Amino acid sequence: MTGKIPTIEDIDRLHHVLAPSQAAYDLVHTHCVIVADITRRLIHRQNSLFTRRCTLPDDAPERNGEYATRDALMLPTDGVRGGVVPPRYLDVHIATIGALVHDIGVYKLLLEDGSDGRPLVFDGPRYIEHGLIGYNILLDEGYDESVAEFARNHTGVGLTRKQVVDQGLPIPPDDYVPINLEQEVVMVADKYNSKSVPPKFLTAQTYADKAARFGEQNAQRWEDLVGKYGVPDVAALAQEYNMRLV
Repeated sequence: MTGKIPTIEDIDRLHHVLAPSQAAYDLVHTHCVIVADITRRLIHRQNSLFTRRCTLPDDAPERNGEYATRDALMLPTDGVRGGVVPPRYLDVHIATIGALVHDIGVYKLLLEDGSDGRPLVFDGPRYIEHGLIGYNILLDEGYDESVAEFARNHTGVGLTRKQVVDQGLPIPPDDYVPINLEQEVVMVADKYNSKSVPPKFLTAQTYADKAARFGEQNAQRWEDLVGKYGVPDVAALAQEYNMRLV
């Protein structure tokens, strides 16, 4: 570790510095807060399964991912249903920090910032760049590589070098995929909330349909991730944050 791990206050200040308007801050920062909330819920579920792994029955669905049949017995859920026992205990603090910074690069891709009362508009053709832009911003701020990678490695369900080349994406050919469980869970949590205007929550099935538009491999990857981490109660979250659910 060569850089610093930011505090939540540090991250909020950075959002304020980068946001070109209050409307932009409200949209992007709120999305990051929601993703951090979902991240914590998914990790609490994972860590509960890990600490109880020795007492789970051999036929418990959490051992093989058949979570739709029934839920874990007497385990904390934080509104998350399903999931399988992880290989280790996850670091909820670093994942929360990562969730709060994962979309920091989005501020640089606003064509309309909402300061004149009109809706925010993102630069659609360049939007794929936001992860790499955020990664470089975070490194320039002196944050550790382990933090900056949350911005770099969260797009879609893991963007591979082959996909970058085959789709002619405007980023350097490379693998932009999570390299640890904490990055992966933030990537998953991100898919349940959209920065559309107005913002919205997505069900697992809604995102599955979206992923399928980019190929069967993407759809299968999402299905595997849902089985791995379980499903948050997005209907309750949508009500809590006063957003629509699709």
